Amino acid sequence: MAIPQVLTADAAACDTSDFVVRAGLAADVAAANARAVDAQGRFPSEAFAAIRKHRLLGIMVPQDLGGEGATVSQVADVCYVLGRACGSTSMIYAMHQTKVACLVRHGRGHAWHERMMRRLCAEQLLLGSSTTEGQAGGNIRQSAAPVGREGSRISLERSATCISYGEQSDAIVTTARRAADAAASDQVLVVFLKDDYALEPIVSWDTLGMRGTCSYGFTLRAKGADDQILPEPYESIHMRTMVPFAHMMWSATWAGIAAGAVERARMFARNAARAANGQSPPGTAHLTRAIASLRMLRSTVGSAIKKFEAASIDRGDFESMDFQTAITVLKVNASELAVSTVMSALQATGLSGYRNDSDFSVGRHLRDVLSSPIMINNDRVLANLAGASLVSEVPSVLMD
Repeated sequence: MAIPQVLTADAAACDTSDFVVRAGLAADVAAANARAVDAQGRFPSEAFAAIRKHRLLGIMVPQDLGGEGATVSQVADVCYVLGRACGSTSMIYAMHQTKVACLVRHGRGHAWHERMMRRLCAEQLLLGSSTTEGQAGGNIRQSAAPVGREGSRISLERSATCISYGEQSDAIVTTARRAADAAASDQVLVVFLKDDYALEPIVSWDTLGMRGTCSYGFTLRAKGADDQILPEPYESIHMRTMVPFAHMMWSATWAGIAAGAVERARMFARNAARAANGQSPPGTAHLTRAIASLRMLRSTVGSAIKKFEAASIDRGDFESMDFQTAITVLKVNASELAVSTVMSALQATGLSGYRNDSDFSVGRHLRDVLSSPIMINNDRVLANLAGASLVSEVPSVLMD
C-alpha cells in the first residue's frame, strides 16, 4: 500500500494540486537537510528558503490582499507534505499559518493589518508566536505583562518562556494583558515587526525532538503603534481561530511525521521480503498496524477540518459546545494516534529503525512526535474540558 501523499481525502475536489506540488519541492529540500537540522538543533534555513521561493508563506491570505485564498484543507496538506520530510520544518510552518489565520480572520477591514498581510505575501514574511509567559507556561488564556500606552504608541515587555524560531522570525504575534489595570484574562493580540522589538535570551532549547524549531525563551521588549493591536478581544480570537487552527495544523504536521515513519517501515519490509525470496519479515504485523493507525489518524484530522470548514459558515454551529469540544480534543486524539503509529513503524523496522545511521531509521520521527502530547499538555487540554464533559449528553444513536 502506498502512503497517501496528501492529508485530505478530497484533494482533487478542492484543487490542492498546485500547493502540494510546490510543497513537495520544498519538502525535498527539507528532507535533504532534516538530519543536520536535528543533529545540530538549528533552524531549517534551507527548507524555508525553498518555502519562500515557492511562495508558500502567504497562501492563506485573500487574493485581493496579495495571497491565494487557500482553504484550511489546502494549508493542512502543505503541513502534512512538509511533515513527511522534516517535523521541525512542518511545525514552524504550522505555527506560522496559525498566526496568519489570526490576521486573515480578525484583521480584515483594519488598515494596518491589511497592509501587514500585503507585505507578508510580497516579502514572504515568517510570523513567530509568543503566547507562553512566565509561570503561566502553556496557559495562554492568562497574560501577566500589560500593554503600555502613551498617546497612539504602545509598548510591551514580557518574559516569554518560549518563542519558537523567534530569532528567525520577521514579526512576532503576541498575547498581552489589555492594560495595567486589566484582569489577566482580558487579553489582546498584537503584531510587532522585527524593527519594533528586541529579544534577550533567557531559556535555552536543547530537547529530545523538534530541535529545529529553536523554541528558546526570551525577554521580549517591543514598541509600536496602537493600530498593531488586532481589534477583536483575544478571547474571541482564541476560540474562533487560535485554538482551532493550532490544533488542525499541528495535527496535520503529526500526521505527516507518522506518514514518513510508516513509509520507511514499508520500504524496510519490502527490502527484507526481497532479500528473503518473498518471505515477509517478522515485523510485518506491526506494519499492518501502523498503516491502519495512520489511516485512522488521517481520517480523524481530515474529518475535523471538514467540520471546521462547515461550521465556520454558521457561527451558531461554530460556537456550540459540541463543536468546540471536538476541535479541542482533536489535539489529544491526533497526538496519541501519531505516537502509536510511529511506535508501530519502529517495531516493524526493528533495529534498522532504531539505528540513527540506517536508511530506515525512524528515531527522529519518534523523537519529534513525542512532543505532541506535551505541546500544550494533553492533561491540561482534558482538564479544561472537564466542565463540558459533565454536562455533555451521551448520544442515544450511533449515526448522527
